Amino acid sequence: MQSAVTELEQKGKAARTASRRLAFLATEVKNKALLGIAEALLARQNEILAANNLDSKEAGSSGMNAAMLDRLMLSSSRLEAIAQDVKAVAALPDPVGEILEERTLPNGLQLSKKRVPLGVIGAIYESRPNVTVDISALCLKSGNAVILRGGKEALRSNLALARVVQEAAYQAGIPEGTIQFIESTDRALVDRMLKMKGTIDLIIPRGGAGLINFIAENATMPVVTGGVGVCHTYIDKSADLDKAVAIAYNAKVQRPTVCNALDTLLIHTQVAERYLPLIAQEWTKAGVEMHCDERTLAILKPIPSLKLVPAKDEDWGKEFLALIAAIKVVNSLDEALEHIERYGSGHSEAIVTEDKSAAIRFLNEVDAACVYANASTRFTDGSQFGLGAEIGISTQKFHARGPMALRELTSYKWIIIGDGQVRP
Repeated sequence: MQSAVTELEQKGKAARTASRRLAFLATEVKNKALLGIAEALLARQNEILAANNLDSKEAGSSGMNAAMLDRLMLSSSRLEAIAQDVKAVAALPDPVGEILEERTLPNGLQLSKKRVPLGVIGAIYESRPNVTVDISALCLKSGNAVILRGGKEALRSNLALARVVQEAAYQAGIPEGTIQFIESTDRALVDRMLKMKGTIDLIIPRGGAGLINFIAENATMPVVTGGVGVCHTYIDKSADLDKAVAIAYNAKVQRPTVCNALDTLLIHTQVAERYLPLIAQEWTKAGVEMHCDERTLAILKPIPSLKLVPAKDEDWGKEFLALIAAIKVVNSLDEALEHIERYGSGHSEAIVTEDKSAAIRFLNEVDAACVYANASTRFTDGSQFGLGAEIGISTQKFHARGPMALRELTSYKWIIIGDGQVRP
């Protein structure tokens, strides 16, 4: 354990030193590094995929659930998508140095607010090796050093990816020490990281509710929490039913193991008898198991071959991360809003409606990071929002909310220029 602690402290010190140089690095150097990383990911994909294959086989034999296995797995197409996200980050404007506002006071003092990096970001995450690249790229472009601590289930994958990212970045002129990966899987290191307030400026956890809650409760530095998504789609009485089927199908089926996938479908009673058979038959083709309230069961039971289960109390407010959805018929928009308020996690919520006033009410009143009218919640993603990539989805309100990308990894400082003024 002592050597693991030493590794963490040494890498933390190196990251802090590198962050001071990185904060002033030219945009051109950072972009060159990012493009080099993207190229290296593809050039060395055999090495990366071989490491990932070993992790996936070991995780599968240990009984890891399907959702986690899907998050762990890399492929040529997924690596290509990761590389494209890195290129997209390179193409975005550099937030560092942006002047947010400026004015001159009556006494002649010139005030301005300038965007600056946070310093050192600590990332503690589970299963998803793409996080190693996404976080590294975003931290690099936003001028922050990063300390990465992935889960043991993806250790080989993360090590391979971290080596590729580090080598490409340092060859391009990024200060050595900017990207640190903690190789020890000793869980006690997480506790140690959470006490490194003088070294790490912000902790971002990515993983299940247990990990996120533990970090939020024990960290001595600020934490941005999120990632747990209990997402609802409400089909209003004025919904275009064709749109409603397509949206709910995409939100549940396109990739069910991620945090922005649909968990609960709410349907207005006036359209339930027409809509429910349509979506149920489409979901059944994809293998979706439907946990239904009594009114939903009454409508769907006569239809053969559907995968229906009576809903239990614990189905409301549950993140399924699988081809499972809870379904409830509601009497009004007000009832839908109340259900979401009670059971939502503040991640992503959607309404399907042709009634503009209902859409506006929903968008205004639902308290979530991302609220949608007539679109799938699967769009809650840094890349889909045109942010290049994301370091996570924040479901809290300070200091960032929703997909966390470049600007969310910066702070600002006041610049005051005078000509001899003193305070009277």
